[in-house]
Amino acid sequence: MALKAVNVSDVPIPNLDQLPENNPSLFSSRFNSDGMVLNVEAASFRAPKFLVIGHRGHGMNIMQSSDSRMEAIKENTIVSFNSAAKFPIDFIEFDVQVTKDDCPVIFHDDFIFSQEHGTVYEKRVTDLNLEEFLCFGPQKEAGKQGKRLLRKSKDGRILNWNVQTDDSFCTLAEAFQKVNPSLGFNIELKFDDNVVYHKDHLSRVLQVILQVVSQYAKDRPIIFSSFHPDAAQLVRKLQQTYPVFFLTNGGTQVYYDVRRNSLEEAIKVCLEGGLQGIVSEIKGVFRNPGAVPKIKEAKLSLLTYGKLNNVPEAVCMQHLMGIDGVIVDFVQEISRAVDEMIIKPLQESLKEGKEEERKAKSKVQFSQQELSFLLKLIPELIQH
Repeated sequence: MALKAVNVSDVPIPNLDQLPENNPSLFSSRFNSDGMVLNVEAASFRAPKFLVIGHRGHGMNIMQSSDSRMEAIKENTIVSFNSAAKFPIDFIEFDVQVTKDDCPVIFHDDFIFSQEHGTVYEKRVTDLNLEEFLCFGPQKEAGKQGKRLLRKSKDGRILNWNVQTDDSFCTLAEAFQKVNPSLGFNIELKFDDNVVYHKDHLSRVLQVILQVVSQYAKDRPIIFSSFHPDAAQLVRKLQQTYPVFFLTNGGTQVYYDVRRNSLEEAIKVCLEGGLQGIVSEIKGVFRNPGAVPKIKEAKLSLLTYGKLNNVPEAVCMQHLMGIDGVIVDFVQEISRAVDEMIIKPLQESLKEGKEEERKAKSKVQFSQQELSFLLKLIPELIQH
């Protein structure tokens, strides 16, 4: 992997007059009256509650998984997003790329795989125009047959992308228009780890995405995030209306770009670029719990993703550690668990006037030894 460092200060700010003014509310009916607070001058972000975020909507797809929930609904589609919206979650997370003809579309993988005349072939998403992208998989037009859709697994196998409830690909604009407006969007700005992006290219792609957000966002809560440190810092420079989070594996994988290799480096990226928070692989946090108070001292928010977030006990532990929210695949199960294990007990505490007790419980700290034990225990609960 090779990433080219971009000096963000060298990139001119474009004229984005259509972008809304700094919105002091930034909250929907799913949040309480305190809303989602973004202090632009202090570059800080505060959520009013522990956030539950649907991964790629109702959950990601894993082909030939032993858990049927991973093949229930096509990920990153309108059906998946609105299915997730039926449950008491706050945001959905999805991946945005820009086609060759400058249309932001929602798709996770860098390449689309298909088969024609018995031959499997791949197409880079960003090398396709919109019409070519939309011709894969189910079609919106009645009677029209889309190209067969395959997917490459982590072990390199090419598999049929079969799900119980299918849906067609969609654009970012469609998501804004067709998804429940009370549901927040965590927009991941997707770039290929193996491509070196020039700063002019990053700027152009981000401006295209921001124009769509400007046109359709209205009062919908939005968080931007990216694994690409330069893209994350640049989108923060291009707009100050919405919070920007830096995505990291938290040291569970090693990259050429050292900024991606630890939570400590992620803190530096955020402070240097004026970002509002970090989204980390939860294993990286459990292996390095001492980073959590450092993140809080830096006035940054912390969200997590990963398989462990599908285990209710692991989610509850994160709340006690002071983590601000989780990105999950099992939307129904985890939203119910959060309600029963976190929200209802807090509400009862408030009713009984136990505000000080509630604050104390929310500040529970765990030792490295306790979290090491937890990390060994939790994987036993996960069905692979």
